[in-house]
Amino acid sequence: MKRTVSMKDVALAAGVSQPAVSYAYNKPSEISEAQREHILKVAKKLGYPGPNVRGGSLRSGRVGAIGLMISDELPYAFIDPSTTGLLRGIGEIGELSNVALALFPLQKDLVNQSGEPGSVSLAVRGFVDGLIAYNLPDDYSVVAMARKQNIPFVVVDAPIIEGTPFVGIDDFGSGEIQMKHLLDLGHSKIGIIADRLKPDGLRGPVTQKRFQQCTENVVRARLEGYLSAGKAAGLSFDDMVIIEAGGFDHAAGDWAAEQMLANKDLTAVAATSDVMALSFLKIANERGVSVPDQLSVIGFDDIPEAAGAGLTTIRQPLIEKGRHAARLLTELLNAPPSKKPPATRIILPTELVVRSTTKARWKKRS
Repeated sequence: MKRTVSMKDVALAAGVSQPAVSYAYNKPSEISEAQREHILKVAKKLGYPGPNVRGGSLRSGRVGAIGLMISDELPYAFIDPSTTGLLRGIGEIGELSNVALALFPLQKDLVNQSGEPGSVSLAVRGFVDGLIAYNLPDDYSVVAMARKQNIPFVVVDAPIIEGTPFVGIDDFGSGEIQMKHLLDLGHSKIGIIADRLKPDGLRGPVTQKRFQQCTENVVRARLEGYLSAGKAAGLSFDDMVIIEAGGFDHAAGDWAAEQMLANKDLTAVAATSDVMALSFLKIANERGVSVPDQLSVIGFDDIPEAAGAGLTTIRQPLIEKGRHAARLLTELLNAPPSKKPPATRIILPTELVVRSTTKARWKKRS
């Protein structure tokens, strides 16, 4: 019978102590990156499967799982390109290779509510050791519950919480660049498609009152960027046609595109995501509207499908967001109770990527 390789075997073969082997898997910050790579290489060669997760969990009181809270229903995590990019980045962090990842979809009954005991999210019921909150509404009560219970968590994009590790981009500044690109091309009759301003099921034309009620930080910041750039060019809120799609998927984008195309005076459209922009391109093509000859279109994210469609967009590092969030959460989980890491705030760069869906203003649609 083949003998199981132990941590001691790895330590002897690598010429290090057993604690060093343990650190390589559980506390990588305690040893150098070179030493960690050496240990993991030796472990792989010997066929060592890693520390006993259950045993470690029993000793440490940990579950051996982390959670990702997302801004929509569960299928969204598997079809939304931004979320899948984030998941890929999280999965690339070796420290989490032996840790389970649980997905927690948005519970709309817990938005702006304290949450009754029977409906409290599993995310704060002890099912995970730590959480990554991804693009959640400002008033999502599960986040407040997690803070109250001292569950380690990191925020990606939203909500912005004082004293909480954060990974994101400058959505306001990027929105300004996105709108300024259209303005610099001579466009002044501009439509805007926004994914969702609030998870209440509403969709349609956005009034100033609706905009002020927005609880989605990312969409709000990008819209504020659009309005700021528009104001500098002499355009007011009422000079722009803003349509709320009411969701993040292509079905919501298709509906919003139909509403937008009813405005015949527009010469350009900006979307708060590539999903919305790509839906608009599809519907415009079906309706015989030429892009960019009759309408220029710009998106946001630079998801993989954007390049194939020739979409002008704002590129953001989706995978890198996941990597940074996972590293920050790992630091929180590995830190001793008496030495809490500082609330790091990481703002990643964005870039305007000009392709074939935007051009200088030419003519209005007939």
